[in-house]
Amino acid sequence: MVKLLNRYAETFSGLSKEVWWLSLITLVNRAGAMVIPFLSLYLTDDLQFTKAQVGWIMTSFGVGSFFGSWLGGKLCDIIGYYKVILGALIFTGVGFFVVQQLHTFWSICIGFFLLITVADAARPAFFVALSAYSKPENKTRSLTLIRLAINLGFSAGPAVGGLIIAFAGYAALFWIDGITCIIAGLILIQTLHPKKARVLDKEKVVEQPVAPQSDLAYVIFLVALAIFGFIFVQYFSTMPLYYKEIHSLSEENIGLLLAMNGALIFLFEMPLIAYIERKKWSSISGLINGLVLTGVSFLMLLITPWTGILILGMAAATLGEMIAFPLGNKFALDRSKKGRQGAYMGLYSMSFAVAHIFGHNAGMQMAQAYGFDLTWLVMIGFTGIGFVLLIIVKKMLAAESKNKSLYLNTK
Repeated sequence: MVKLLNRYAETFSGLSKEVWWLSLITLVNRAGAMVIPFLSLYLTDDLQFTKAQVGWIMTSFGVGSFFGSWLGGKLCDIIGYYKVILGALIFTGVGFFVVQQLHTFWSICIGFFLLITVADAARPAFFVALSAYSKPENKTRSLTLIRLAINLGFSAGPAVGGLIIAFAGYAALFWIDGITCIIAGLILIQTLHPKKARVLDKEKVVEQPVAPQSDLAYVIFLVALAIFGFIFVQYFSTMPLYYKEIHSLSEENIGLLLAMNGALIFLFEMPLIAYIERKKWSSISGLINGLVLTGVSFLMLLITPWTGILILGMAAATLGEMIAFPLGNKFALDRSKKGRQGAYMGLYSMSFAVAHIFGHNAGMQMAQAYGFDLTWLVMIGFTGIGFVLLIIVKKMLAAESKNKSLYLNTK
Protein backbone atom coordinates (compact mmCIF):
# COMPACT_ATOMS: atom_id res chain seq x y z
CA MET A 1 0.00 0.00 0.00
CA VAL A 2 2.83 2.40 0.89
CA LYS A 3 4.53 1.65 -2.42
CA LEU A 4 1.28 2.31 -4.27
CA LEU A 5 0.81 5.63 -2.48
CA ASN A 6 4.39 6.63 -3.26
CA ARG A 7 3.82 5.91 -6.94
CA TYR A 8 0.63 7.97 -6.86
CA ALA A 9 2.50 10.87 -5.23
CA GLU A 10 5.29 10.63 -7.82
CA THR A 11 2.81 11.47 -10.58
CA PHE A 12 2.55 14.96 -9.06
CA SER A 13 6.32 15.52 -8.95
CA GLY A 14 7.98 18.22 -11.03
CA LEU A 15 4.99 20.58 -11.17
CA SER A 16 5.84 24.21 -10.44
CA LYS A 17 4.72 25.94 -7.25
CA GLU A 18 2.78 28.41 -9.42
CA VAL A 19 0.66 25.56 -10.79
CA TRP A 20 -0.03 24.38 -7.23
CA TRP A 21 -1.11 27.89 -6.24
CA LEU A 22 -3.31 28.13 -9.32
CA SER A 23 -4.88 24.80 -8.33
CA LEU A 24 -5.56 26.07 -4.80
CA ILE A 25 -7.21 29.20 -6.19
CA THR A 26 -9.33 27.00 -8.48
CA LEU A 27 -10.27 24.75 -5.54
CA VAL A 28 -11.35 27.69 -3.37
CA ASN A 29 -13.28 29.25 -6.24
CA ARG A 30 -15.06 26.05 -7.31
CA ALA A 31 -15.83 24.92 -3.77
CA GLY A 32 -17.35 28.35 -3.24
CA ALA A 33 -19.67 27.97 -6.25
CA MET A 34 -22.30 26.40 -4.02
CA VAL A 35 -25.23 28.32 -5.48
CA ILE A 36 -25.01 26.55 -8.85
CA PRO A 37 -26.12 23.00 -7.83
CA PHE A 38 -29.02 24.43 -5.82
CA LEU A 39 -30.05 27.13 -8.28
CA SER A 40 -33.12 25.32 -9.65
CA LEU A 41 -34.32 24.59 -6.10
CA TYR A 42 -33.74 28.22 -5.07
CA LEU A 43 -35.68 29.51 -8.06
CA THR A 44 -38.64 27.15 -7.60
CA ASP A 45 -38.84 26.92 -3.80
CA ASP A 46 -37.83 30.40 -2.67
CA LEU A 47 -38.87 32.54 -5.65
CA GLN A 48 -41.77 30.35 -6.84
CA PHE A 49 -40.78 30.33 -10.53
CA THR A 50 -42.24 27.73 -12.89
CA LYS A 51 -40.07 25.05 -14.50
CA ALA A 52 -40.40 26.83 -17.85
CA GLN A 53 -39.11 30.06 -16.30
CA VAL A 54 -36.25 28.19 -14.65
CA GLY A 55 -35.38 26.72 -18.05
CA TRP A 56 -35.04 30.21 -19.54
CA ILE A 57 -32.95 31.39 -16.61
CA MET A 58 -30.61 28.43 -17.13
CA THR A 59 -30.44 29.33 -20.82
CA SER A 60 -29.35 32.86 -19.89
CA PHE A 61 -26.76 31.16 -17.71
CA GLY A 62 -25.40 29.24 -20.70
CA VAL A 63 -25.43 32.28 -23.01
CA GLY A 64 -23.52 34.22 -20.35
CA SER A 65 -20.91 31.45 -20.23
CA PHE A 66 -20.56 31.58 -24.04
CA PHE A 67 -20.20 35.37 -24.17
CA GLY A 68 -17.91 35.44 -21.13
CA SER A 69 -15.54 32.89 -22.67
CA TRP A 70 -15.29 35.01 -25.83
CA LEU A 71 -14.82 38.24 -23.87
CA GLY A 72 -12.22 36.70 -21.56
CA GLY A 73 -10.17 35.49 -24.51
CA LYS A 74 -10.19 38.96 -26.07
CA LEU A 75 -9.28 40.71 -22.81
CA CYS A 76 -6.55 38.19 -22.08
CA ASP A 77 -4.71 39.20 -25.27
CA ILE A 78 -5.19 42.90 -24.49
CA ILE A 79 -4.48 43.26 -20.74
CA GLY A 80 -3.00 39.85 -19.82
CA TYR A 81 -4.25 36.76 -18.01
CA TYR A 82 -3.42 37.98 -14.48
CA LYS A 83 -5.66 41.06 -14.62
CA VAL A 84 -8.49 39.09 -16.26
CA ILE A 85 -8.44 36.39 -13.57
CA LEU A 86 -8.20 38.88 -10.72
CA GLY A 87 -10.96 41.11 -12.09
CA ALA A 88 -13.23 38.12 -12.74
CA LEU A 89 -12.79 36.74 -9.21
CA ILE A 90 -13.40 40.07 -7.46
CA PHE A 91 -16.34 41.18 -9.59
CA THR A 92 -17.92 37.70 -9.47
CA GLY A 93 -17.78 37.92 -5.67
CA VAL A 94 -19.54 41.28 -5.76
CA GLY A 95 -21.97 39.89 -8.35
CA PHE A 96 -23.14 37.16 -5.96
CA PHE A 97 -23.96 39.84 -3.36
CA VAL A 98 -26.03 41.75 -5.93
CA VAL A 99 -27.86 38.81 -7.55
CA GLN A 100 -29.36 37.66 -4.24
CA GLN A 101 -31.24 40.98 -4.11
CA LEU A 102 -33.00 40.28 -7.42
CA HIS A 103 -36.44 38.65 -7.32
CA THR A 104 -38.26 39.27 -10.63
CA PHE A 105 -37.94 36.94 -13.62
CA TRP A 106 -36.29 39.37 -16.04
CA SER A 107 -33.98 40.89 -13.45
CA ILE A 108 -32.71 37.41 -12.53
CA CYS A 109 -32.26 36.44 -16.21
CA ILE A 110 -30.17 39.58 -16.80
CA GLY A 111 -28.42 39.30 -13.43
CA PHE A 112 -27.28 35.72 -13.93
CA PHE A 113 -26.29 36.41 -17.53
CA LEU A 114 -23.99 39.23 -16.36
CA LEU A 115 -22.70 37.22 -13.37
CA ILE A 116 -21.70 34.20 -15.46
CA THR A 117 -20.30 36.43 -18.20
CA VAL A 118 -17.90 37.92 -15.66
CA ALA A 119 -17.17 34.59 -13.96
CA ASP A 120 -16.44 32.65 -17.16
CA ALA A 121 -14.27 35.43 -18.58
CA ALA A 122 -11.60 33.88 -16.34
CA ARG A 123 -11.71 30.48 -18.06
CA PRO A 124 -9.44 31.21 -21.05
CA ALA A 125 -7.21 33.29 -18.78
CA PHE A 126 -6.73 30.32 -16.43
CA PHE A 127 -5.62 28.20 -19.40
CA VAL A 128 -3.13 30.83 -20.58
CA ALA A 129 -1.79 31.23 -17.02
CA LEU A 130 -1.40 27.48 -16.72
CA SER A 131 0.53 27.43 -19.97
CA ALA A 132 2.86 30.17 -18.72
CA TYR A 133 3.47 28.54 -15.32
CA SER A 134 4.12 25.03 -16.72
CA LYS A 135 7.15 23.62 -18.45
CA PRO A 136 6.07 22.26 -21.86
CA GLU A 137 6.68 18.66 -20.80
CA ASN A 138 4.48 19.07 -17.68
CA LYS A 139 1.44 20.74 -19.25
CA THR A 140 -0.80 17.68 -19.47
CA ARG A 141 -0.22 16.78 -15.81
CA SER A 142 -0.63 20.44 -14.80
CA LEU A 143 -4.00 20.51 -16.57
CA THR A 144 -4.92 17.27 -14.80
CA LEU A 145 -4.07 18.81 -11.42
CA ILE A 146 -6.39 21.72 -12.17
CA ARG A 147 -9.13 19.25 -13.09
CA LEU A 148 -8.61 17.48 -9.77
CA ALA A 149 -9.03 20.80 -7.97
CA ILE A 150 -12.23 21.50 -9.93
CA ASN A 151 -13.66 18.06 -9.12
CA LEU A 152 -12.75 18.34 -5.44
CA GLY A 153 -14.35 21.78 -5.31
CA PHE A 154 -17.53 20.60 -6.99
CA SER A 155 -17.68 17.60 -4.62
CA ALA A 156 -17.18 19.61 -1.43
CA GLY A 157 -19.29 22.61 -2.46
CA PRO A 158 -22.72 20.91 -2.71
CA ALA A 159 -22.18 19.01 0.56
CA VAL A 160 -21.33 22.19 2.46
CA GLY A 161 -23.98 24.15 0.57
CA GLY A 162 -26.72 21.76 1.67
CA LEU A 163 -25.76 22.29 5.32
CA ILE A 164 -25.68 26.06 4.88
CA ILE A 165 -29.16 26.07 3.33
CA ALA A 166 -30.50 23.86 6.14
CA PHE A 167 -29.17 26.09 8.91
CA ALA A 168 -28.98 29.59 7.41
CA GLY A 169 -31.02 29.64 4.19
CA TYR A 170 -30.22 30.52 0.58
CA ALA A 171 -29.17 34.12 1.33
CA ALA A 172 -26.17 32.88 3.33
CA LEU A 173 -25.17 30.72 0.36
CA PHE A 174 -24.89 33.78 -1.90
CA TRP A 175 -22.84 35.65 0.70
CA ILE A 176 -20.41 32.76 1.22
CA ASP A 177 -20.06 32.20 -2.53
CA GLY A 178 -19.21 35.87 -2.99
CA ILE A 179 -16.72 35.88 -0.11
CA THR A 180 -14.91 32.76 -1.39
CA CYS A 181 -14.48 34.35 -4.84
CA ILE A 182 -12.90 37.41 -3.22
CA ILE A 183 -10.68 35.19 -1.03
CA ALA A 184 -9.51 33.38 -4.19
CA GLY A 185 -8.65 36.79 -5.67
CA LEU A 186 -6.63 37.74 -2.57
CA ILE A 187 -4.71 34.45 -2.77
CA LEU A 188 -3.97 35.27 -6.41
CA ILE A 189 -2.55 38.68 -5.44
CA GLN A 190 -0.32 37.16 -2.75
CA THR A 191 1.01 34.21 -4.76
CA LEU A 192 0.81 34.82 -8.51
CA HIS A 193 1.38 38.55 -8.91
CA PRO A 194 3.55 39.09 -12.03
CA LYS A 195 6.39 40.36 -9.81
CA LYS A 196 6.37 37.11 -7.79
CA ALA A 197 5.47 34.33 -10.22
CA ARG A 198 7.91 32.70 -12.62
CA VAL A 199 6.95 32.28 -16.25
CA LEU A 200 8.33 28.84 -17.10
CA ASP A 201 7.17 28.38 -20.68
CA LYS A 202 9.67 30.39 -22.69
CA GLU A 203 8.28 29.39 -26.09
CA LYS A 204 7.73 32.43 -28.27
CA VAL A 205 4.40 33.23 -29.84
CA VAL A 206 4.73 33.98 -33.56
CA GLU A 207 5.11 37.61 -34.56
CA GLN A 208 2.28 37.43 -37.11
CA PRO A 209 -0.33 35.46 -35.17
CA VAL A 210 -2.91 33.29 -36.90
CA ALA A 211 -6.54 34.10 -36.05
CA PRO A 212 -8.06 30.95 -34.51
CA GLN A 213 -11.05 31.07 -36.86
CA SER A 214 -8.58 30.89 -39.78
CA ASP A 215 -6.94 27.75 -38.38
CA LEU A 216 -9.10 25.12 -40.11
CA ALA A 217 -7.71 22.15 -38.17
CA TYR A 218 -8.43 23.96 -34.90
CA VAL A 219 -11.95 24.93 -35.97
CA ILE A 220 -12.80 21.31 -36.89
CA PHE A 221 -11.28 20.20 -33.57
CA LEU A 222 -13.57 22.65 -31.72
CA VAL A 223 -16.66 21.37 -33.56
CA ALA A 224 -15.72 17.80 -32.60
CA LEU A 225 -15.13 18.93 -29.01
CA ALA A 226 -18.54 20.64 -28.86
CA ILE A 227 -20.12 17.38 -30.10
CA PHE A 228 -18.21 15.47 -27.41
CA GLY A 229 -19.46 17.94 -24.80
CA PHE A 230 -23.02 17.64 -26.14
CA ILE A 231 -22.83 13.87 -25.61
CA PHE A 232 -21.07 13.96 -22.25
CA VAL A 233 -23.41 16.45 -20.52
CA GLN A 234 -26.23 13.92 -20.85
CA TYR A 235 -24.68 12.15 -17.85
CA PHE A 236 -25.60 15.12 -15.66
CA SER A 237 -29.07 15.97 -16.97
CA THR A 238 -30.87 13.27 -18.98
CA MET A 239 -29.07 10.26 -17.49
CA PRO A 240 -30.28 10.78 -13.87
CA LEU A 241 -33.87 10.70 -15.18
CA TYR A 242 -33.07 7.46 -17.00
CA TYR A 243 -31.71 5.98 -13.78
CA LYS A 244 -34.89 6.89 -11.93
CA GLU A 245 -37.61 6.25 -14.51
CA ILE A 246 -36.23 3.14 -16.25
CA HIS A 247 -34.14 1.47 -13.52
CA SER A 248 -36.12 2.81 -10.52
CA LEU A 249 -33.03 3.98 -8.65
CA SER A 250 -33.48 6.10 -5.55
CA GLU A 251 -32.05 9.61 -5.31
CA GLU A 252 -29.42 8.24 -2.93
CA ASN A 253 -28.23 5.62 -5.42
CA ILE A 254 -28.30 8.13 -8.26
CA GLY A 255 -26.12 10.41 -6.14
CA LEU A 256 -23.68 7.56 -5.54
CA LEU A 257 -23.43 6.84 -9.28
CA LEU A 258 -22.73 10.50 -10.03
CA ALA A 259 -20.23 10.66 -7.17
CA MET A 260 -18.45 7.67 -8.71
CA ASN A 261 -17.41 9.96 -11.58
CA GLY A 262 -15.59 12.38 -9.28
CA ALA A 263 -14.08 9.60 -7.17
CA LEU A 264 -12.62 7.78 -10.19
CA ILE A 265 -11.17 11.04 -11.51
CA PHE A 266 -9.57 11.86 -8.15
CA LEU A 267 -8.02 8.40 -7.76
CA PHE A 268 -6.96 7.50 -11.28
CA GLU A 269 -6.73 10.49 -13.62
CA MET A 270 -3.23 11.68 -12.69
CA PRO A 271 -1.65 8.18 -12.81
CA LEU A 272 -3.49 7.52 -16.09
CA ILE A 273 -2.19 10.75 -17.66
CA ALA A 274 1.35 9.97 -16.43
CA TYR A 275 1.06 6.56 -18.14
CA ILE A 276 -0.22 8.15 -21.38
CA GLU A 277 2.69 10.61 -21.33
CA ARG A 278 5.16 7.75 -21.01
CA LYS A 279 3.50 6.01 -23.97
CA LYS A 280 3.68 9.32 -25.92
CA TRP A 281 0.10 9.33 -27.16
CA SER A 282 -0.77 12.29 -29.37
CA SER A 283 -3.44 14.65 -28.06
CA ILE A 284 -5.82 13.92 -30.93
CA SER A 285 -5.40 10.14 -30.55
CA GLY A 286 -6.29 10.48 -26.86
CA LEU A 287 -9.33 12.59 -27.70
CA ILE A 288 -10.49 9.99 -30.24
CA ASN A 289 -10.15 7.18 -27.68
CA GLY A 290 -11.99 9.20 -25.05
CA LEU A 291 -14.84 10.00 -27.45
CA VAL A 292 -15.20 6.35 -28.46
CA LEU A 293 -15.29 5.19 -24.82
CA THR A 294 -18.04 7.70 -24.04
CA GLY A 295 -20.05 6.57 -27.06
CA VAL A 296 -19.60 2.93 -26.01
CA SER A 297 -21.04 3.79 -22.59
CA PHE A 298 -24.36 4.68 -24.29
CA LEU A 299 -24.21 1.53 -26.41
CA MET A 300 -23.92 -0.53 -23.21
CA LEU A 301 -27.30 0.76 -22.05
CA LEU A 302 -28.96 -0.60 -25.19
CA ILE A 303 -27.44 -4.08 -24.91
CA THR A 304 -28.97 -5.26 -21.64
CA PRO A 305 -31.61 -4.15 -19.10
CA TRP A 306 -29.34 -5.34 -16.26
CA THR A 307 -29.02 -2.52 -13.71
CA GLY A 308 -25.35 -3.31 -13.08
CA ILE A 309 -24.58 -2.04 -16.59
CA LEU A 310 -25.14 1.48 -15.26
CA ILE A 311 -21.96 1.16 -13.18
CA LEU A 312 -19.98 -0.11 -16.16
CA GLY A 313 -21.41 2.65 -18.34
CA MET A 314 -20.43 5.36 -15.86
CA ALA A 315 -16.94 3.83 -15.58
CA ALA A 316 -16.53 3.84 -19.38
CA ALA A 317 -17.74 7.45 -19.70
CA THR A 318 -15.48 8.58 -16.86
CA LEU A 319 -12.48 6.83 -18.41
CA GLY A 320 -13.27 8.59 -21.68
CA GLU A 321 -13.45 11.91 -19.83
CA MET A 322 -10.15 11.30 -18.02
CA ILE A 323 -8.34 10.62 -21.28
CA ALA A 324 -10.01 13.16 -23.55
CA PHE A 325 -10.34 16.36 -21.55
CA PRO A 326 -6.71 16.82 -20.38
CA LEU A 327 -5.36 15.89 -23.82
CA GLY A 328 -7.93 18.10 -25.54
CA ASN A 329 -6.84 20.97 -23.29
CA LYS A 330 -3.21 20.31 -24.15
CA PHE A 331 -3.90 20.30 -27.88
CA ALA A 332 -5.65 23.67 -27.62
CA LEU A 333 -2.77 25.15 -25.61
CA ASP A 334 -0.16 23.80 -28.02
CA ARG A 335 -2.13 25.01 -31.03
CA SER A 336 -2.52 28.47 -29.48
CA LYS A 337 1.21 29.01 -30.05
CA LYS A 338 0.26 29.73 -33.68
CA GLY A 339 -1.58 32.88 -32.65
CA ARG A 340 -2.99 34.84 -29.75
CA GLN A 341 -3.43 32.46 -26.83
CA GLY A 342 -6.39 34.28 -25.32
CA ALA A 343 -8.41 34.13 -28.53
CA TYR A 344 -7.58 30.45 -29.04
CA MET A 345 -8.48 29.47 -25.48
CA GLY A 346 -11.57 31.68 -25.56
CA LEU A 347 -12.92 29.69 -28.50
CA TYR A 348 -11.97 26.49 -26.69
CA SER A 349 -14.07 27.51 -23.66
CA MET A 350 -16.90 28.62 -25.93
CA SER A 351 -17.14 25.12 -27.43
CA PHE A 352 -18.08 23.77 -23.99
CA ALA A 353 -20.52 26.63 -23.44
CA VAL A 354 -22.28 25.64 -26.69
CA ALA A 355 -22.51 22.05 -25.43
CA HIS A 356 -24.15 23.25 -22.21
CA ILE A 357 -26.55 25.62 -23.98
CA PHE A 358 -27.90 22.93 -26.32
CA GLY A 359 -26.91 19.56 -24.81
CA HIS A 360 -29.01 19.48 -21.65
CA ASN A 361 -32.17 20.82 -23.24
CA ALA A 362 -31.91 18.69 -26.41
CA GLY A 363 -31.35 15.51 -24.42
CA MET A 364 -34.36 16.19 -22.21
CA GLN A 365 -36.61 17.04 -25.17
CA MET A 366 -35.59 13.90 -27.11
CA ALA A 367 -36.07 11.66 -24.07
CA GLN A 368 -39.54 13.07 -23.46
CA ALA A 369 -40.65 12.93 -27.11
CA TYR A 370 -38.99 9.70 -28.31
CA GLY A 371 -37.82 7.80 -25.25
CA PHE A 372 -34.40 7.08 -23.81
CA ASP A 373 -33.34 4.30 -26.21
CA LEU A 374 -33.68 6.51 -29.27
CA THR A 375 -31.93 9.32 -27.40
CA TRP A 376 -28.95 7.05 -26.72
CA LEU A 377 -28.90 6.02 -30.40
CA VAL A 378 -28.72 9.68 -31.36
CA MET A 379 -25.78 10.13 -28.96
CA ILE A 380 -24.03 7.15 -30.57
CA GLY A 381 -24.65 8.77 -33.97
CA PHE A 382 -23.07 12.02 -32.75
CA THR A 383 -20.13 9.97 -31.51
CA GLY A 384 -19.63 8.72 -35.06
CA ILE A 385 -19.72 12.27 -36.43
CA GLY A 386 -17.19 13.46 -33.84
CA PHE A 387 -14.97 10.47 -34.61
CA VAL A 388 -14.89 11.29 -38.34
CA LEU A 389 -14.08 14.96 -37.63
CA LEU A 390 -11.18 14.04 -35.34
CA ILE A 391 -9.78 11.62 -37.95
CA ILE A 392 -9.87 14.53 -40.43
CA VAL A 393 -7.98 16.71 -37.92
CA LYS A 394 -5.42 13.95 -37.39
CA LYS A 395 -4.80 13.69 -41.14
CA MET A 396 -4.51 17.48 -41.44
CA LEU A 397 -1.93 17.55 -38.64
CA ALA A 398 0.04 14.76 -40.33
CA ALA A 399 0.03 16.76 -43.58
CA GLU A 400 1.16 19.89 -41.71
CA SER A 401 4.00 17.98 -40.09
CA LYS A 402 5.08 16.51 -43.45
CA ASN A 403 5.04 19.92 -45.16
CA LYS A 404 7.03 21.44 -42.30
CA SER A 405 9.64 18.68 -42.57
CA LEU A 406 9.93 19.21 -46.34
CA TYR A 407 10.34 22.96 -45.81
CA LEU A 408 13.11 22.48 -43.24
CA ASN A 409 14.90 19.97 -45.46
CA THR A 410 14.93 22.39 -48.40
CA LYS A 411 16.36 25.29 -46.38
